[in-house]
Amino acid sequence: MSLLKSNFDELVAKIKQGREFTHASFEPIYYLVFSPEEIVAVKRQKTAWLAKLKSEGWNVKEFSIAQQISVLLNKINPVVRKMWEAADKKDPLNFNKVTQSIANNLTKEGEGLKEVFESFLLEAEKDPNSLILVTDLEALHPYMRIGSIESGLQGKFNVPTVFLYPGVRTGKTRLKFLGFYPEDGNYRSLHVGG
Repeated sequence: MSLLKSNFDELVAKIKQGREFTHASFEPIYYLVFSPEEIVAVKRQKTAWLAKLKSEGWNVKEFSIAQQISVLLNKINPVVRKMWEAADKKDPLNFNKVTQSIANNLTKEGEGLKEVFESFLLEAEKDPNSLILVTDLEALHPYMRIGSIESGLQGKFNVPTVFLYPGVRTGKTRLKFLGFYPEDGNYRSLHVGG
């Protein structure tokens, strides 16, 4: 049995078991941590994993970070978009400026990625059998990390939420996003794999 499958099966068992009082948070937040080299393998397994979760009685609602980033960037004011294009033509190799502009839009107060995810969580709560599967976290690079979204929504996770996390586990609550970001211990979730 592959390590990914074994870790996923362990994750499903932990979701069914629920969170224990020994964890820093009682919110049902779970991370399936896998090596960044396994991103493609995880994407290939996703359909089988969705079927397994459904067979366990969950109504899985997928939240794709990549799709949500695309939606948010498509909503940018056309005037701002033209300014970006002009700046890009003027200095096409200034990646830092482009990256910062995109990051600013994704973290914009009141209409950024965190708020979109919060609305998604609230909608999912209406179904008592909901389980949220957050995919494509690698699309957050180089703009932000998922830990900032998770911590910004503390107390709002009432539905089991699984993050497919490409990175390295460096302790019980510490993770390195994509294996090269600095270690972050601000996660309040249960981690499997890594």
